[in-house]
Amino acid sequence: MKRSLLSTAALLVVFLAQTTSARTQLPVVQASSGYDPGPMILAGLAAILLMAKIAEELFERVGQPAVLGELLAGIILGNLALVGFHHAEWIKADAVIAALAQLGVILLLFEVGLESKLGEMLEVGWSSLLVAVAGVIAPFFLGWGVSAYFLPSESRLVHIFIGAVLCATSVGITARVLKDLGKLKLREARIILGAAVIDDVIGLLILATVVGSVAAATAGTSLDFVYILWLAAKTVIFFVGTFAIGRYAMPPLFRVAANLESRGVLLVLSIAFCFGLAWLAAKVELAAIVGAFAAGIVLDDVHFKSFADRGQRDLSQLLEPVTIFLVPIFFVLMGMRVDLRVFGHLNLLGFAAALTIAAIIGKQVCSLAVKERGLNRLAVGVGMIPRGEVGLIVAGIGATLMLPDAAGTMTPVVTPATFGAVVIMVIITTLVTPPLLKMTLPRKLPSQQQKSDSRKP
Repeated sequence: MKRSLLSTAALLVVFLAQTTSARTQLPVVQASSGYDPGPMILAGLAAILLMAKIAEELFERVGQPAVLGELLAGIILGNLALVGFHHAEWIKADAVIAALAQLGVILLLFEVGLESKLGEMLEVGWSSLLVAVAGVIAPFFLGWGVSAYFLPSESRLVHIFIGAVLCATSVGITARVLKDLGKLKLREARIILGAAVIDDVIGLLILATVVGSVAAATAGTSLDFVYILWLAAKTVIFFVGTFAIGRYAMPPLFRVAANLESRGVLLVLSIAFCFGLAWLAAKVELAAIVGAFAAGIVLDDVHFKSFADRGQRDLSQLLEPVTIFLVPIFFVLMGMRVDLRVFGHLNLLGFAAALTIAAIIGKQVCSLAVKERGLNRLAVGVGMIPRGEVGLIVAGIGATLMLPDAAGTMTPVVTPATFGAVVIMVIITTLVTPPLLKMTLPRKLPSQQQKSDSRKP
């Protein structure tokens, strides 16, 4: 079995190299009916999907979550240039593959939202809020302190920005692990997902404040707090409006749609609703995945009753083939963007190690905010650890912001060296979460445990 998997991977690499070579010799053909993706993108998708599936199989055979295999498959594929194979480098920057990856993570959060009932999320609302607030405050000040210690000559705004990098949680990573483990129904899982979404919202507000402060410092003006208040108000309006639409507008719309004779009405209408809220979230300066998660939460069984009465399949079953195709693209691409060469800079390792420890400890502090008895606080803290694509995005924004140094020269807030340390922190926090979460969560759901106990004499 292992030999056949390795043979498949080897053939895939050869295929990718040959297709890349052919692309350099043949002109790109534009079809009269639209865009022709060309052989390169098709080869890239084939490489991503097959390597993801091979890695998933290997990791599931050793009892690890599939997402960890996808991330490592991406790291391997994205760093083949280190051994002289450069034919996969273009995948990292390809716009079409990046768009498919974004669709994948949006649909993943929509799928997770569908499995998380609104009533159940509201039940743990206060716990999620307390965990999220603690999970922002502790990493923020720990990151600030680490930056101030290792980068004493930098501006205070630089230290604040590094603290902001450590605030957010990659809800995509945690959601995928919980789904792979079949633990989405656990109360701890609902607290983690709710807190991760709130984390993103608070983190974006902090990021907007810091970016505004940097812009004000560069221009020699004061920070416009009206903008920050308006951003917070738009966030509240978005969530209130989303829940109102889901409760009052969507049920009659689904009832009318159930009378249509076309195939796939339920799937298309639901995905359109997901994309619409994701777009709306982006318009109010939230992350698109927050809108997708909200879309999944507000859709309940009552919305699909008319379709179920006609004998149609459940939405989750209809959505599964789409997510099986698109979701691995996101995680493999995220792994591909990890440059292993940053581990070769010994001067960064101390700073990176301190940032990683601060990132992990900061999220463990948030587990202390869980007030309910009988819950696995350690699992909640572990579920909040991964920074994933969120940390990279925030650090990338910092790399584009400029501040004057002591000599008046404009320098980036996040220098290439600092970005390298952040990348190491992101890699470690992303890779340690799946196995740690698997170890800390109970092997059986409470309902499963009760059933097994009832069978005992």
